[in-house]
Amino acid sequence: MAVNIVSVTPGSPAAKAGVKAGEILEAINGHPINDALDYGFYCYERTLTLDLGTRTVKVRKRDDYDDIGLNFETYLMDKKHSCRNKCVFCFIDQLPPGMRETLYFKDDDSRLSFLQGSYITLTNMTDSDIERIIKMKLNVNVSVHTTNPELRKKMLCNRFAGDVLRYLKQMADGGIVMNCQIVLCRGWNDGDELRHTLTDLLALYPAVQSIAAVPFGATKYRKGLPEIMLHDKQSAGDAVDIIEGFGNRMFAEYGERVVYPADELYITAGRELPPSEYYGSFDQYENGVGMWSYMRDGFIEELDAVGGDDRDRKITIATGKLAAPLMELLAGKVTEKFPNTDIRVIAVENRFFGETVTVAGLTTGRDLTEQLMPYKEQLGSRVLIPKAMLKADEDIFLDDMTLAEAEELLGVPIVANGSEPDELLECILQA
Repeated sequence: MAVNIVSVTPGSPAAKAGVKAGEILEAINGHPINDALDYGFYCYERTLTLDLGTRTVKVRKRDDYDDIGLNFETYLMDKKHSCRNKCVFCFIDQLPPGMRETLYFKDDDSRLSFLQGSYITLTNMTDSDIERIIKMKLNVNVSVHTTNPELRKKMLCNRFAGDVLRYLKQMADGGIVMNCQIVLCRGWNDGDELRHTLTDLLALYPAVQSIAAVPFGATKYRKGLPEIMLHDKQSAGDAVDIIEGFGNRMFAEYGERVVYPADELYITAGRELPPSEYYGSFDQYENGVGMWSYMRDGFIEELDAVGGDDRDRKITIATGKLAAPLMELLAGKVTEKFPNTDIRVIAVENRFFGETVTVAGLTTGRDLTEQLMPYKEQLGSRVLIPKAMLKADEDIFLDDMTLAEAEELLGVPIVANGSEPDELLECILQA
């Protein structure tokens, strides 16, 4: 596949070699270029011969890692690969109509797994795709859910979902490192099925470097989809016991737990979350594994390192129902050291998606402002919210309300703090 060069960065190696915008890149050093992975892999050498269709150009770099300066229409140089499954637990299938079009797109793209850390099911991949991953040594994140082939077909609603499980061992044998995910659905892939899946995946250690088990989540828009019960205290506790049992055995043998329950499972089970050391290198942090412990322990450590004062402060922290108890705990630690600091924590109920959705990242601007409005005169000098409430590259909530619009409604600045403990403490103390 030939790729159109949209622009060439001035002063770059490609610009110095005379490459022009509008030319077509067909190959590098004789290797056809189909997408961003090919481009990145074959650009590694110091001297490159670019096949531009009508001519060839030599490009020389000072360092192997230098960017040669070609820019393309899209990040991947072609379209994202979409998901071919109809997973029984898919959150996108539980979205209401009328939201941003991009929210309904289901990607299942191995290139994004390597480049951005997204998870793939392997169901839209071929043997040649796997061979390329092994050749390029591209570590990937895999949504496994179960290693029972028939159950996986049923859960993903894809007749090939069981067959592609063979790729896990093929990649492990090829030296590929994998992080794996299990969306734990009560009555489907928990209990003995979970034990079976963990046994199979841990047999591939160290190629399988980590496994996260995260609970199924449902919205109020789940009509017409397969019935899945939400986890309760008992089922969450049972899952934690199974996962910790496997993790403890791995830790005793290898010094790594490898498999971890998501924070939400501990909270649903009414269990105390482990200390930060439990999570090793936090390989599954983005899956909600260890976030609570990381923030709790890091915040207390940061707080211990600063000097107290008697300054008057009054702020509000607004977050999802899941994280509210943690914010209450940290607010209490702050007021112990800063007695004139008044922190109100408000747990925002998710009325848009339904009360069973408790994570802060799915809070809409309307839910936030409507539930803070009764406290409008008592919010203090600022409202702190987690950055996860906003779009990654824009100050906008899921329902398209902007941060500025929310501030205008509440009449107080809203500060989106990061996920680092020191950032949260700084936002509080600067109030």
